[in-house]
Amino acid sequence: MLRVMIKFLIRTGVFLLAAAVGIIVTSWIFSGFDLEGFDLMWSEPIGFVVAVVVFAAVQAIISPFIARVARRNAPALLGGVGLISTVIALVVAVLVTDGLDIYGVLGWVLGSLLVWLVTMLATLLLPAILIKDAVENKRDDD
Repeated sequence: MLRVMIKFLIRTGVFLLAAAVGIIVTSWIFSGFDLEGFDLMWSEPIGFVVAVVVFAAVQAIISPFIARVARRNAPALLGGVGLISTVIALVVAVLVTDGLDIYGVLGWVLGSLLVWLVTMLATLLLPAILIKDAVENKRDDD
């Protein structure tokens, strides 16, 4: 039972970290290319944390529902479940928090696409990076 709980906490941590990375990298890309429409409120650090938690929670809750509906009614949409759930999670995060502001067509379309892509990559890569660091730290301790 403890092992299951530890795995759950690790997966939750990785998912939250991946969501934060997705939102931060998207914000950096927008500011780096001088694009408007996707703004993090750095003056509200608690707002950013709440936005990440809300985004991750909504996405985790809504993804299985959207996948089930797509599987039953429109199997061709199964590939877009992650992107659709990302858009919905971003809408909720923008509406209920002060840490993230998305506006305009460019902000919503490109911002959603970038958050989805970066979060997906971070979810795939972070466990490998974290395991590698843990193994290296364990070797250093021995």
